[in-house]
This record gives sequence, C-alpha cells and structure tokens, in this order.
Amino acid sequence: MNADTRFQSFREFYPYYLSEHSNPTCRRLHYVGSLLVIAVVLFSLFMQSFFWLLLIPVIGYGFAWIGHFFFEHNKPATFQYPLYSLAGDWVMLKDMLTGRIRF
Repeated sequence: MNADTRFQSFREFYPYYLSEHSNPTCRRLHYVGSLLVIAVVLFSLFMQSFFWLLLIPVIGYGFAWIGHFFFEHNKPATFQYPLYSLAGDWVMLKDMLTGRIRF
C-alpha cells in the first residue's frame, strides 16, 4: 500500500496509518501529544478558561509532525487523509494504552 491508495473505510486505512508510524520515537511523540491534548481539554473545562483550547492543534500536530519529519522521515498522512488520520491518532493511542502496539 502506498500514499496514492484511496481508502474506502477507516478499517482499510488503519494498517497504512500504522505503517507510517513504524519508528518508536515517532509513536512516542504521538502518544505524548495526544495525552497533552486530553490534559489541555480537561484543564480548560476544569478552569473554565477556554482560551487554552486554541493550543490543541499546536500540541497535537506539533508533536506528531516532529516525529514524522525528524524521526520517521515521511510526510504525515494528515495532509492526504485528515479525518482518517485524526481517527488513527486516537485509535493508535488506545492501542498503545492497551498494549496492542508497543511504544
């Protein structure tokens, strides 16, 4: 499978997504970014200071893109598959937390 493949479902996309995250450091950066996004959302809700929510894209994409550009050496799938990639981030986080994927 390559980046030119058109996916008909997330189920088809997810193996490709995982192949684009084979570097452990890249996966770890995704993990940290995703957990920080959750922390910022919870902090914003708890403090009722919704300004902090503006940081979500910077944190989420920042950690992920550093992983791709400096460690994985590929272009993030977000550029071609934004919705599937967003879903992939959260499924990969779940898979890492449950031990299905090593990080």
